Amino acid sequence: MKTRIIAAAAMLLAVVLAGAAQRIALLADIHVTPGNTNEEKLRAAVAEINRGHYDAVVVNGDLTNEGSDEQLANVKAILDGIKAPLFVLPGNHENNWSQSATKTFVDLWGNDRFVARLDSLVIVGINCGPFMKMGDGHIKQEDLHWLRSTLEEHTADGARVLSFNHYPLLDDLDNCSDYLAVLEDFPVIGHINGHYHTWRTYNAGGEGSGSDFPGAMTRALDMRNGDYGYAIVEVDSEWVHIYNKPLGGAPEAKLAWAIRTGHKPMTRTSAPQLIAPEGFSVEKVWTDSASIFTRVGFDAENIYFGNSLGQARAVRKSDGSLAWSVPTGASLFSRPVALGKGRVAVPAHDAILVLDSATGRERARRQSSQGPYVADGTLTPDGRGYIQGGYKRIERRRPSDGKLVWSYDSIGNYCQAAPAIDGDDLVFGAWDTNLRCLSLRDGKLKWMWNNGKAANMLGPGNVVPVISGERVYIVAPDRYMTAIDRNTGQQLWRDNSHRYRESLGRSADGSRVYAKTMDGELVAIDATTPEFRELWTVDMGLGYEHAPCIVAEHNGIVYAGSRRGIITMVDPETQTVVASLPLGVSEINGIDIDPATGDVYASLIEGTIFRISPRR
Repeated sequence: MKTRIIAAAAMLLAVVLAGAAQRIALLADIHVTPGNTNEEKLRAAVAEINRGHYDAVVVNGDLTNEGSDEQLANVKAILDGIKAPLFVLPGNHENNWSQSATKTFVDLWGNDRFVARLDSLVIVGINCGPFMKMGDGHIKQEDLHWLRSTLEEHTADGARVLSFNHYPLLDDLDNCSDYLAVLEDFPVIGHINGHYHTWRTYNAGGEGSGSDFPGAMTRALDMRNGDYGYAIVEVDSEWVHIYNKPLGGAPEAKLAWAIRTGHKPMTRTSAPQLIAPEGFSVEKVWTDSASIFTRVGFDAENIYFGNSLGQARAVRKSDGSLAWSVPTGASLFSRPVALGKGRVAVPAHDAILVLDSATGRERARRQSSQGPYVADGTLTPDGRGYIQGGYKRIERRRPSDGKLVWSYDSIGNYCQAAPAIDGDDLVFGAWDTNLRCLSLRDGKLKWMWNNGKAANMLGPGNVVPVISGERVYIVAPDRYMTAIDRNTGQQLWRDNSHRYRESLGRSADGSRVYAKTMDGELVAIDATTPEFRELWTVDMGLGYEHAPCIVAEHNGIVYAGSRRGIITMVDPETQTVVASLPLGVSEINGIDIDPATGDVYASLIEGTIFRISPRR
């Protein structure tokens, strides 16, 4: 009898253990700056989590406010006190505003993605972007490849999977459809995200997607009105339960869904057909294995770019083949600059690399200890100088070997866009709220202007200024266009009749300034008069728009790039849209004109490069 009781008890214990829930403490949107209230509350949350019993702790993005090295190190020192296995993802505040161009996060935590096995449950998380500029969320191409191969390996025995990301599986992610297509192929029981500082369940893809794949948004550390806390996720054999855990309070049931591992796939619409306008050809010249964050550089033989794996690459214009690829050690955000005489400069994380344009062999390395290069560099019009913005500095270097000629380092944050150059005037913006004009010859400050806003992110940090005649024009996230006297730095006018942002250009003859607005319009401004005068506005049909892509006019056509892979061609004489070219789903990094051929090139974050050419 006693033996039978012991055997029955053992069987019951086995059943209980088989159905035991996996418990995960979930922190998201903690937004800690050294000394702020959230730092104190995070320390309290860590202490409370350590008194609980958790299989893992996940931090689901937005650890900081500006992604600085100091802020990241501070948060890591606090999170290192967690006793359970810890898995940390970055959010948009680490990816978009990063002192190190996203490198420090990987240095501190070892990666920006994770996978782990918790008994019968696999948890997996990947980075979401946007990367070092205004944009939608984006899953890097290499992360999609990694996710598929990782899930193939970890679900071979039928294990269930719970997915994590800072962003929801909604329109916030430009390649949400590609992300979800991977998850749908495996026994994934749901997706959990932060970002919105709210509680909500949703079906992936949103209304009308046809999907029943469950997603859940969870709380921030600070929900305002004194509500500080975190979430608890429990996964048993039948349900996913998510609880609100106020600091010092009892858990409260918040969200739940029944577990299924087979879901209706998201309804995917066919990609719009790419039809070249009359007189033009449109050709995809490169598809990369990683994402591309840089614009394109040129010489007579090659196009040059960098990717998210840190590879600087040259592709032959003649046949689209790879000429060479050089690893640099961290994601690249600055376009390579052809320096002439068989040399190309690659602005990397900690150095300017001067490479042989034919072979990629390193000719010189100009080391820097001041942080990454994320700005687009350029040659001076006479070809005798190479100008490159960096973290808290802008430099002039010799094209022959990259040696420093002068450096202006009285900048409070990093330069991001290319400067404008005319005569001895070098005009550029930075993320310290200021627009500056330097002497191209010696780097001395001529004047400095700002819009009166205290917030760095409302300044002209990522706009290529336009110089036309005696005036400088900019647009910025404060939603104004501003005209400034080129000689004195005095403000002439500011206009907010449209929702301007960071996308600007000029006509070939300098008589017009073009701006793309947040409502998908192309606005033309008269650059021949000191007063504000709008010439015309064309609705390009883009809807909400924020890509900081330059506007370029070439051979009588104005080109504008969007956040969702569309290039619009506008005839400025008739003020009509000539063509709307759907090149992909992700942001256009830039529109660049090949000086040797007149071809127009555009790179997309999803890792593709297109060429638009007149039919020959």
